[in-house]
Amino acid sequence: MDENKYVLEMTDIEKQFPGVKALDHAMLKLRPGTVHALMGENGAGKSTLMKCLFGIYKADGGTILIDGKETNFTGPKNALDNGVAMVHQELNQVLKRSVMENIWLGRFPKKYGLISHKQMYDETKKVFDELDIPVNPKMIIGKLSVSQRQMVEIAKAVSYNAKILVLDEPTSSLTQEEVEHLFVIINKLRARGVAMVYISHKMEEILRISDEVTIMRDGKWIATEDAKDLTTDKIIQLMVGRELTDRFPPKTNVPGEVVLEVNHLTGKYMPSCIDVSFQLRKGEILGVAGLVGSRRTEILETIFGIAHHESGEIIKDGKKVNNRSSRDAIKNGFAMLTEERRATGIFGGMSINFNSVIANLKGYKKAFWLSSKKMKEDTQWVIDSMRVKTPTQKTHIKTLSGGNQQKVILGRWLLTKPDILLLDEPTRGIDVGAKYEIYQLIIDLANEGKSVIVVSSEMPELLGICDRIMVMSNGHLSGILDIEDATQEEIMRLAAQYV
Repeated sequence: MDENKYVLEMTDIEKQFPGVKALDHAMLKLRPGTVHALMGENGAGKSTLMKCLFGIYKADGGTILIDGKETNFTGPKNALDNGVAMVHQELNQVLKRSVMENIWLGRFPKKYGLISHKQMYDETKKVFDELDIPVNPKMIIGKLSVSQRQMVEIAKAVSYNAKILVLDEPTSSLTQEEVEHLFVIINKLRARGVAMVYISHKMEEILRISDEVTIMRDGKWIATEDAKDLTTDKIIQLMVGRELTDRFPPKTNVPGEVVLEVNHLTGKYMPSCIDVSFQLRKGEILGVAGLVGSRRTEILETIFGIAHHESGEIIKDGKKVNNRSSRDAIKNGFAMLTEERRATGIFGGMSINFNSVIANLKGYKKAFWLSSKKMKEDTQWVIDSMRVKTPTQKTHIKTLSGGNQQKVILGRWLLTKPDILLLDEPTRGIDVGAKYEIYQLIIDLANEGKSVIVVSSEMPELLGICDRIMVMSNGHLSGILDIEDATQEEIMRLAAQYV
Protein backbone atom coordinates (compact mmCIF):
# COMPACT_ATOMS: atom_id res chain seq x y z
CA MET A 1 0.00 0.00 0.00
CA ASP A 2 1.26 3.46 -0.87
CA GLU A 3 1.76 5.08 2.55
CA ASN A 4 1.27 8.57 1.08
CA LYS A 5 -1.96 7.79 -0.76
CA TYR A 6 -5.17 9.08 0.78
CA VAL A 7 -8.65 7.92 -0.22
CA LEU A 8 -10.17 10.90 1.66
CA GLU A 9 -8.72 14.34 2.37
CA MET A 10 -10.80 16.90 4.25
CA THR A 11 -8.83 20.14 4.60
CA ASP A 12 -9.66 23.47 6.32
CA ILE A 13 -13.35 22.56 6.70
CA GLU A 14 -15.43 25.37 8.21
CA LYS A 15 -19.03 25.35 9.38
CA GLN A 16 -20.90 28.11 11.19
CA PHE A 17 -24.28 27.91 12.91
CA PRO A 18 -26.03 30.89 14.55
CA GLY A 19 -23.88 31.75 17.58
CA VAL A 20 -21.56 28.76 17.17
CA LYS A 21 -18.49 28.07 15.04
CA ALA A 22 -18.86 24.28 14.80
CA LEU A 23 -15.82 23.65 12.57
CA ASP A 24 -12.72 25.83 12.43
CA HIS A 25 -10.20 24.69 9.77
CA ALA A 26 -10.90 21.05 10.68
CA MET A 27 -9.18 18.27 8.77
CA LEU A 28 -9.14 14.49 8.36
CA LYS A 29 -6.97 12.36 6.06
CA LEU A 30 -7.81 8.71 5.55
CA ARG A 31 -5.68 5.96 4.00
CA PRO A 32 -7.22 2.92 2.24
CA GLY A 33 -7.28 -0.33 4.23
CA THR A 34 -6.97 1.39 7.62
CA VAL A 35 -9.12 2.09 10.66
CA HIS A 36 -8.86 5.78 11.57
CA ALA A 37 -10.33 6.73 14.96
CA LEU A 38 -11.96 10.16 15.24
CA MET A 39 -12.04 11.34 18.85
CA GLY A 40 -12.99 14.40 20.85
CA GLU A 41 -15.36 15.54 23.56
CA ASN A 42 -19.05 15.89 22.73
CA GLY A 43 -19.33 19.15 20.84
CA ALA A 44 -15.78 18.86 19.44
CA GLY A 45 -17.18 18.77 15.89
CA LYS A 46 -16.84 15.07 14.97
CA SER A 47 -20.45 14.58 13.85
CA THR A 48 -20.55 17.95 12.06
CA LEU A 49 -17.40 17.03 10.11
CA MET A 50 -18.97 13.72 9.03
CA LYS A 51 -22.22 15.45 8.07
CA CYS A 52 -20.21 17.81 5.84
CA LEU A 53 -18.66 14.74 4.20
CA PHE A 54 -22.08 13.17 3.57
CA GLY A 55 -23.69 16.33 2.22
CA ILE A 56 -26.13 16.57 5.14
CA TYR A 57 -24.48 19.97 5.80
CA LYS A 58 -22.83 22.18 3.21
CA ALA A 59 -19.41 23.27 4.47
CA ASP A 60 -18.83 27.04 4.56
CA GLY A 61 -15.20 26.58 3.53
CA GLY A 62 -12.45 24.06 2.82
CA THR A 63 -12.05 21.18 0.38
CA ILE A 64 -13.04 17.51 0.33
CA LEU A 65 -11.02 15.23 -1.96
CA ILE A 66 -11.92 11.59 -2.63
CA ASP A 67 -9.23 9.71 -4.56
CA GLY A 68 -7.69 13.10 -5.32
CA LYS A 69 -10.84 14.60 -6.88
CA GLU A 70 -12.75 17.47 -5.28
CA THR A 71 -16.17 16.25 -4.13
CA ASN A 72 -19.25 17.88 -2.62
CA PHE A 73 -22.06 15.41 -2.08
CA THR A 74 -25.64 16.68 -2.24
CA GLY A 75 -26.85 14.21 0.39
CA PRO A 76 -26.43 10.70 1.88
CA LYS A 77 -27.82 8.92 -1.24
CA ASN A 78 -25.29 10.76 -3.41
CA ALA A 79 -22.53 9.73 -0.96
CA LEU A 80 -23.64 6.07 -0.95
CA ASP A 81 -23.75 5.95 -4.74
CA ASN A 82 -20.12 7.12 -4.68
CA GLY A 83 -18.92 4.50 -2.19
CA VAL A 84 -19.14 6.50 1.06
CA ALA A 85 -21.34 4.93 3.77
CA MET A 86 -22.10 5.52 7.44
CA VAL A 87 -23.47 3.28 10.20
CA HIS A 88 -25.15 5.66 12.64
CA GLN A 89 -25.31 5.15 16.40
CA GLU A 90 -29.10 5.59 16.22
CA LEU A 91 -30.07 3.02 13.58
CA ASN A 92 -32.61 4.26 11.04
CA GLN A 93 -34.30 1.18 9.60
CA VAL A 94 -37.79 0.15 8.43
CA LEU A 95 -38.47 -2.19 11.34
CA LYS A 96 -41.51 -3.98 9.88
CA ARG A 97 -39.78 -4.97 6.63
CA SER A 98 -37.31 -7.78 6.03
CA VAL A 99 -33.53 -7.58 6.41
CA MET A 100 -32.94 -7.84 2.65
CA GLU A 101 -35.55 -5.16 1.85
CA ASN A 102 -33.75 -2.79 4.24
CA ILE A 103 -30.44 -3.48 2.51
CA TRP A 104 -31.74 -2.88 -1.03
CA LEU A 105 -34.26 -0.13 -0.23
CA GLY A 106 -34.41 2.37 -3.11
CA ARG A 107 -32.49 0.09 -5.51
CA PHE A 108 -34.34 -3.21 -5.53
CA PRO A 109 -32.91 -5.67 -8.10
CA LYS A 110 -35.41 -6.21 -10.96
CA LYS A 111 -36.10 -8.84 -13.56
CA TYR A 112 -38.44 -8.09 -16.48
CA GLY A 113 -39.38 -4.83 -14.73
CA LEU A 114 -40.47 -6.59 -11.51
CA ILE A 115 -38.66 -6.78 -8.17
CA SER A 116 -36.67 -10.04 -8.02
CA HIS A 117 -36.89 -11.34 -4.45
CA LYS A 118 -34.70 -14.31 -5.38
CA GLN A 119 -31.88 -12.06 -6.62
CA MET A 120 -32.31 -9.84 -3.55
CA TYR A 121 -32.03 -12.89 -1.27
CA ASP A 122 -29.04 -14.35 -3.14
CA GLU A 123 -27.07 -11.09 -3.16
CA THR A 124 -27.83 -10.43 0.54
CA LYS A 125 -26.78 -13.99 1.45
CA LYS A 126 -23.55 -13.58 -0.51
CA VAL A 127 -22.59 -10.44 1.47
CA PHE A 128 -23.60 -12.08 4.79
CA ASP A 129 -21.49 -15.17 4.01
CA GLU A 130 -18.48 -12.99 3.14
CA LEU A 131 -18.73 -11.17 6.47
CA ASP A 132 -19.80 -14.21 8.52
CA ILE A 133 -23.10 -12.60 9.59
CA PRO A 134 -25.48 -15.37 10.82
CA VAL A 135 -28.78 -13.62 9.96
CA ASN A 136 -31.61 -14.87 7.73
CA PRO A 137 -32.15 -12.23 4.98
CA LYS A 138 -35.92 -12.89 5.13
CA MET A 139 -36.20 -12.09 8.87
CA ILE A 140 -38.19 -9.00 9.89
CA ILE A 141 -35.46 -6.57 10.92
CA GLY A 142 -37.36 -5.33 14.00
CA LYS A 143 -37.03 -8.82 15.52
CA LEU A 144 -33.21 -8.69 15.49
CA SER A 145 -30.99 -7.59 18.36
CA VAL A 146 -29.28 -4.18 18.19
CA SER A 147 -25.95 -5.83 17.35
CA GLN A 148 -27.49 -7.86 14.50
CA ARG A 149 -29.16 -4.74 13.11
CA GLN A 150 -25.79 -3.00 13.23
CA MET A 151 -24.18 -5.86 11.29
CA VAL A 152 -26.97 -5.50 8.68
CA GLU A 153 -26.09 -1.80 8.27
CA ILE A 154 -22.42 -2.71 7.74
CA ALA A 155 -23.48 -5.33 5.16
CA LYS A 156 -25.57 -2.66 3.43
CA ALA A 157 -22.47 -0.46 3.16
CA VAL A 158 -20.53 -3.39 1.69
CA SER A 159 -23.33 -4.00 -0.85
CA TYR A 160 -22.74 -0.45 -2.12
CA ASN A 161 -19.05 -1.40 -2.55
CA ALA A 162 -18.20 1.34 -0.05
CA LYS A 163 -14.55 2.35 -0.07
CA ILE A 164 -15.10 4.66 2.92
CA LEU A 165 -17.16 3.51 5.92
CA VAL A 166 -17.92 5.66 8.98
CA LEU A 167 -18.84 3.77 12.18
CA ASP A 168 -20.42 6.06 14.78
CA GLU A 169 -20.22 4.63 18.33
CA PRO A 170 -20.64 1.09 16.94
CA THR A 171 -20.16 -0.71 20.28
CA SER A 172 -22.25 1.48 22.61
CA SER A 173 -25.00 -1.19 22.91
CA LEU A 174 -22.94 -4.35 22.38
CA THR A 175 -21.78 -7.12 24.72
CA GLN A 176 -18.08 -8.03 24.78
CA GLU A 177 -18.78 -11.10 22.62
CA GLU A 178 -20.60 -8.96 20.05
CA VAL A 179 -17.74 -6.43 20.08
CA GLU A 180 -15.32 -9.26 19.23
CA HIS A 181 -17.51 -10.27 16.26
CA LEU A 182 -17.67 -6.66 15.07
CA PHE A 183 -13.86 -6.45 15.21
CA VAL A 184 -13.60 -9.62 13.06
CA ILE A 185 -15.81 -7.93 10.43
CA ILE A 186 -13.79 -4.69 10.64
CA ASN A 187 -10.57 -6.64 10.08
CA LYS A 188 -12.10 -8.37 7.03
CA LEU A 189 -13.09 -4.99 5.57
CA ARG A 190 -9.63 -3.59 6.33
CA ALA A 191 -8.07 -6.52 4.42
CA ARG A 192 -10.32 -5.67 1.45
CA GLY A 193 -8.91 -2.13 1.37
CA VAL A 194 -11.93 -0.36 2.91
CA ALA A 195 -10.99 2.83 4.78
CA MET A 196 -12.93 3.22 8.03
CA VAL A 197 -13.56 6.18 10.33
CA TYR A 198 -14.24 4.83 13.83
CA ILE A 199 -15.96 7.26 16.22
CA SER A 200 -15.96 6.11 19.86
CA HIS A 201 -15.34 7.28 23.42
CA LYS A 202 -14.02 3.88 24.48
CA MET A 203 -10.26 4.36 24.80
CA GLU A 204 -9.33 0.68 25.10
CA GLU A 205 -11.20 -0.17 21.88
CA ILE A 206 -9.64 2.75 20.01
CA LEU A 207 -6.11 1.69 20.93
CA ARG A 208 -6.86 -1.91 19.99
CA ILE A 209 -8.62 -1.58 16.62
CA SER A 210 -7.20 1.66 15.14
CA ASP A 211 -4.20 2.33 12.90
CA GLU A 212 -4.36 6.11 13.30
CA VAL A 213 -6.18 8.50 15.63
CA THR A 214 -7.31 12.07 14.89
CA ILE A 215 -8.33 14.20 17.86
CA MET A 216 -10.57 17.28 17.62
CA ARG A 217 -11.33 19.99 20.16
CA ASP A 218 -13.70 22.99 19.84
CA GLY A 219 -14.18 22.35 16.11
CA LYS A 220 -10.44 22.32 15.40
CA TRP A 221 -8.00 19.61 14.37
CA ILE A 222 -5.63 19.02 17.29
CA ALA A 223 -3.49 16.02 16.30
CA THR A 224 -3.24 12.89 14.16
CA GLU A 225 -1.06 10.14 15.65
CA ASP A 226 -0.32 6.47 15.05
CA ALA A 227 -2.43 4.47 17.53
CA LYS A 228 0.63 2.49 18.62
CA ASP A 229 2.25 5.72 19.90
CA LEU A 230 -0.73 6.72 22.09
CA THR A 231 -1.89 5.93 25.62
CA THR A 232 -5.25 6.56 27.29
CA ASP A 233 -3.74 9.44 29.33
CA LYS A 234 -2.26 11.04 26.20
CA ILE A 235 -5.60 10.84 24.34
CA ILE A 236 -7.47 12.40 27.28
CA GLN A 237 -4.91 15.20 27.51
CA LEU A 238 -5.27 16.00 23.79
CA MET A 239 -9.10 15.81 23.98
CA VAL A 240 -9.62 18.06 26.98
CA GLY A 241 -6.56 20.30 26.56
CA ARG A 242 -5.28 19.51 30.02
CA GLU A 243 -4.24 16.52 32.07
CA LEU A 244 -7.19 14.80 33.71
CA THR A 245 -5.45 13.31 36.72
CA ASP A 246 -8.56 11.54 37.98
CA ARG A 247 -11.52 10.23 35.96
CA PHE A 248 -13.84 10.59 38.97
CA PRO A 249 -14.49 13.48 41.39
CA PRO A 250 -13.78 12.90 45.10
CA LYS A 251 -16.73 11.25 46.86
CA THR A 252 -18.06 13.54 49.57
CA ASN A 253 -21.59 12.23 50.16
CA VAL A 254 -22.46 10.44 53.41
CA PRO A 255 -25.47 8.07 53.22
CA GLY A 256 -28.01 8.39 56.05
CA GLU A 257 -31.22 6.62 57.03
CA VAL A 258 -33.17 4.22 54.78
CA VAL A 259 -35.62 6.11 52.53
CA LEU A 260 -36.67 3.37 50.09
CA GLU A 261 -37.40 -0.32 50.60
CA VAL A 262 -38.11 -2.61 47.66
CA ASN A 263 -39.48 -5.96 48.86
CA HIS A 264 -39.84 -9.07 46.64
CA LEU A 265 -40.52 -7.03 43.49
CA THR A 266 -41.49 -9.11 40.44
CA GLY A 267 -42.49 -7.61 37.09
CA LYS A 268 -45.86 -8.47 35.59
CA TYR A 269 -44.73 -9.18 32.05
CA MET A 270 -41.65 -11.29 31.34
CA PRO A 271 -38.81 -10.77 30.84
CA SER A 272 -38.56 -8.63 33.96
CA CYS A 273 -37.09 -8.55 37.46
CA ILE A 274 -37.84 -11.55 39.70
CA ASP A 275 -38.24 -11.34 43.51
CA VAL A 276 -35.86 -8.39 43.95
CA SER A 277 -35.37 -6.86 47.41
CA PHE A 278 -33.05 -4.02 48.47
CA GLN A 279 -32.86 -0.79 50.48
CA LEU A 280 -31.73 2.70 49.48
CA ARG A 281 -30.47 5.31 51.97
CA LYS A 282 -30.75 9.09 51.96
CA GLY A 283 -27.79 10.65 50.13
CA GLU A 284 -26.66 7.26 48.78
CA ILE A 285 -25.51 6.42 45.25
CA LEU A 286 -26.48 2.80 44.61
CA GLY A 287 -25.08 1.22 41.44
CA VAL A 288 -26.76 -1.53 39.42
CA ALA A 289 -24.42 -3.80 37.46
CA GLY A 290 -25.05 -6.82 35.24
CA LEU A 291 -24.63 -8.20 31.75
CA VAL A 292 -26.83 -7.17 28.81
CA GLY A 293 -30.19 -8.93 29.39
CA SER A 294 -29.80 -9.02 33.18
CA ARG A 295 -32.94 -6.77 33.48
CA ARG A 296 -31.28 -3.80 35.17
CA THR A 297 -33.47 -1.34 33.24
CA GLU A 298 -36.59 -3.34 34.11
CA ILE A 299 -36.01 -2.71 37.84
CA LEU A 300 -36.00 1.06 37.31
CA GLU A 301 -39.02 0.93 34.97
CA THR A 302 -41.00 -1.19 37.47
CA ILE A 303 -40.18 1.17 40.36
CA PHE A 304 -41.09 4.19 38.21
CA GLY A 305 -44.42 2.71 37.06
CA ILE A 306 -43.54 2.47 33.35
CA ALA A 307 -43.69 -1.33 33.75
CA HIS A 308 -46.31 -2.97 35.99
CA HIS A 309 -45.38 -5.31 38.82
CA GLU A 310 -46.96 -8.68 39.52
CA SER A 311 -46.05 -8.79 43.19
CA GLY A 312 -43.93 -7.12 45.84
CA GLU A 313 -44.05 -3.68 47.41
CA ILE A 314 -42.26 -0.34 47.33
CA ILE A 315 -42.00 1.56 50.62
CA LYS A 316 -40.82 5.19 50.63
CA ASP A 317 -40.23 7.04 53.90
CA GLY A 318 -42.07 4.28 55.77
CA LYS A 319 -45.21 4.44 53.57
CA LYS A 320 -46.20 2.03 50.82
CA VAL A 321 -46.37 3.70 47.39
CA ASN A 322 -48.11 2.41 44.29
CA ASN A 323 -46.55 3.87 41.14
CA ARG A 324 -49.06 2.75 38.50
CA SER A 325 -47.69 5.26 36.00
CA SER A 326 -44.90 7.77 35.59
CA ARG A 327 -47.37 10.47 36.71
CA ASP A 328 -47.84 8.64 40.03
CA ALA A 329 -44.06 8.22 40.37
CA ILE A 330 -43.37 11.94 39.83
CA LYS A 331 -46.09 12.80 42.39
CA ASN A 332 -44.43 10.40 44.85
CA GLY A 333 -41.01 12.05 44.48
CA PHE A 334 -39.33 9.81 41.87
CA ALA A 335 -37.57 10.88 38.67
CA MET A 336 -36.14 8.72 35.88
CA LEU A 337 -33.49 9.40 33.26
CA THR A 338 -33.99 6.82 30.48
CA GLU A 339 -31.23 4.92 28.66
CA GLU A 340 -32.23 5.91 25.11
CA ARG A 341 -31.71 9.67 25.36
CA ARG A 342 -32.76 10.49 21.78
CA ALA A 343 -35.68 8.04 21.61
CA THR A 344 -37.27 8.52 25.06
CA GLY A 345 -35.46 11.44 26.70
CA ILE A 346 -35.44 14.54 24.55
CA PHE A 347 -37.95 16.27 22.30
CA GLY A 348 -35.33 16.81 19.58
CA GLY A 349 -37.20 19.37 17.47
CA MET A 350 -38.13 21.51 20.48
CA SER A 351 -36.18 24.16 22.38
CA ILE A 352 -34.13 23.81 25.56
CA ASN A 353 -36.85 25.86 27.25
CA PHE A 354 -39.53 23.29 26.28
CA ASN A 355 -37.33 20.31 27.22
CA SER A 356 -36.48 21.83 30.62
CA VAL A 357 -40.02 22.55 31.82
CA ILE A 358 -42.11 19.79 30.18
CA ALA A 359 -42.17 17.48 33.26
CA ASN A 360 -43.21 20.30 35.61
CA LEU A 361 -46.01 22.13 33.75
CA LYS A 362 -48.25 21.96 36.85
CA GLY A 363 -45.80 24.29 38.60
CA TYR A 364 -46.30 27.04 35.99
CA LYS A 365 -50.11 27.25 36.06
CA LYS A 366 -51.36 30.76 36.57
CA ALA A 367 -55.16 30.87 36.42
CA PHE A 368 -55.91 29.67 32.86
CA TRP A 369 -52.44 30.01 31.33
CA LEU A 370 -48.81 29.11 31.96
CA SER A 371 -46.35 31.63 33.35
CA SER A 372 -43.72 32.09 30.60
CA LYS A 373 -41.67 34.28 32.99
CA LYS A 374 -41.39 31.44 35.53
CA MET A 375 -40.61 28.91 32.78
CA LYS A 376 -37.78 31.13 31.47
CA GLU A 377 -36.40 31.54 35.00
CA ASP A 378 -36.43 27.77 35.58
CA THR A 379 -34.83 27.08 32.19
CA GLN A 380 -32.07 29.54 33.06
CA TRP A 381 -31.61 27.74 36.37
CA VAL A 382 -31.18 24.45 34.45
CA ILE A 383 -28.63 26.04 32.07
CA ASP A 384 -26.66 27.68 34.92
CA SER A 385 -26.76 24.94 37.56
CA MET A 386 -26.16 22.07 35.09
CA ARG A 387 -23.51 24.10 33.22
CA VAL A 388 -25.22 23.56 29.85
CA LYS A 389 -23.31 24.99 26.88
CA THR A 390 -25.89 26.61 24.60
CA PRO A 391 -26.27 29.90 22.68
CA THR A 392 -29.85 30.55 23.94
CA GLN A 393 -32.86 28.97 25.65
CA LYS A 394 -34.56 28.81 22.24
CA THR A 395 -31.86 26.56 20.73
CA HIS A 396 -33.21 23.16 19.61
CA ILE A 397 -31.93 20.50 22.00
CA LYS A 398 -30.99 18.11 19.18
CA THR A 399 -28.22 20.55 18.12
CA LEU A 400 -26.48 20.19 21.51
CA SER A 401 -23.80 17.59 22.26
CA GLY A 402 -24.87 14.38 24.03
CA GLY A 403 -23.42 15.55 27.35
CA ASN A 404 -25.32 18.85 27.24
CA GLN A 405 -28.55 17.06 26.26
CA GLN A 406 -28.13 14.79 29.29
CA LYS A 407 -27.59 17.79 31.58
CA VAL A 408 -30.82 19.41 30.34
CA ILE A 409 -32.79 16.22 31.07
CA LEU A 410 -31.22 15.95 34.53
CA GLY A 411 -32.16 19.59 35.17
CA ARG A 412 -35.70 18.92 33.91
CA TRP A 413 -36.17 16.21 36.54
CA LEU A 414 -34.67 18.30 39.32
CA LEU A 415 -37.35 20.94 38.67
CA THR A 416 -39.93 18.33 39.78
CA LYS A 417 -38.12 18.29 43.18
CA PRO A 418 -37.63 14.50 43.43
CA ASP A 419 -36.21 12.65 46.46
CA ILE A 420 -35.13 9.60 44.45
CA LEU A 421 -33.40 9.71 41.06
CA LEU A 422 -33.30 6.63 38.81
CA LEU A 423 -30.52 7.08 36.23
CA ASP A 424 -30.24 4.52 33.41
CA GLU A 425 -26.82 4.68 31.66
CA PRO A 426 -26.46 8.44 32.41
CA THR A 427 -23.10 8.76 30.59
CA ARG A 428 -23.75 6.53 27.56
CA GLY A 429 -22.18 8.03 24.42
CA ILE A 430 -20.66 10.92 26.39
CA ASP A 431 -17.00 11.92 26.33
CA VAL A 432 -14.58 11.77 29.25
CA GLY A 433 -14.77 15.50 30.12
CA ALA A 434 -18.59 15.62 30.12
CA LYS A 435 -18.70 12.35 32.08
CA TYR A 436 -16.69 13.97 34.87
CA GLU A 437 -19.24 16.81 35.03
CA ILE A 438 -22.17 14.34 35.19
CA TYR A 439 -20.39 12.39 37.97
CA GLN A 440 -19.89 15.63 39.90
CA LEU A 441 -23.58 16.53 39.50
CA ILE A 442 -24.61 13.07 40.82
CA ILE A 443 -22.33 13.40 43.86
CA ASP A 444 -23.59 16.96 44.47
CA LEU A 445 -27.19 15.69 44.40
CA ALA A 446 -26.33 12.96 46.93
CA ASN A 447 -24.72 15.65 49.12
CA GLU A 448 -28.03 17.55 49.02
CA GLY A 449 -29.80 14.47 50.40
CA LYS A 450 -31.13 13.05 47.13
CA SER A 451 -30.92 9.26 46.78
CA VAL A 452 -29.65 7.97 43.44
CA ILE A 453 -29.81 4.59 41.70
CA VAL A 454 -27.42 4.36 38.73
CA VAL A 455 -27.55 1.61 36.11
CA SER A 456 -24.31 1.40 34.13
CA SER A 457 -22.52 -1.03 31.79
CA GLU A 458 -19.18 0.56 32.68
CA MET A 459 -17.79 -1.11 35.80
CA PRO A 460 -15.07 1.52 36.42
CA GLU A 461 -17.88 4.11 36.52
CA LEU A 462 -19.82 2.19 39.18
CA LEU A 463 -16.66 1.56 41.22
CA GLY A 464 -15.72 5.24 40.90
CA ILE A 465 -18.94 6.95 42.09
CA CYS A 466 -21.13 4.48 44.02
CA ASP A 467 -21.45 3.65 47.73
CA ARG A 468 -22.75 0.14 47.05
CA ILE A 469 -23.27 -1.95 43.91
CA MET A 470 -26.11 -4.41 43.46
CA VAL A 471 -25.56 -7.01 40.76
CA MET A 472 -28.34 -8.41 38.54
CA SER A 473 -28.21 -11.76 36.76
CA ASN A 474 -30.99 -12.88 34.42
CA GLY A 475 -33.68 -10.97 36.35
CA HIS A 476 -32.45 -12.04 39.81
CA LEU A 477 -30.55 -9.98 42.36
CA SER A 478 -27.37 -12.02 42.81
CA GLY A 479 -25.66 -9.84 45.42
CA ILE A 480 -25.05 -6.38 46.89
CA LEU A 481 -21.45 -5.26 47.47
CA ASP A 482 -20.13 -2.45 49.65
CA ILE A 483 -17.76 -0.38 47.54
CA GLU A 484 -14.79 -1.39 49.73
CA ASP A 485 -15.39 -5.07 48.82
CA ALA A 486 -16.33 -4.55 45.17
CA THR A 487 -13.96 -5.57 42.39
CA GLN A 488 -14.57 -6.07 38.67
CA GLU A 489 -13.89 -9.80 39.14
CA GLU A 490 -16.44 -10.16 41.95
CA ILE A 491 -19.06 -8.18 39.99
CA MET A 492 -18.53 -10.44 36.93
CA ARG A 493 -18.80 -13.58 39.12
CA LEU A 494 -22.17 -12.41 40.50
CA ALA A 495 -23.37 -11.23 37.05
CA ALA A 496 -22.90 -14.78 35.68
CA GLN A 497 -24.60 -16.51 38.64
CA TYR A 498 -28.02 -17.17 37.01
CA VAL A 499 -27.00 -17.13 33.34
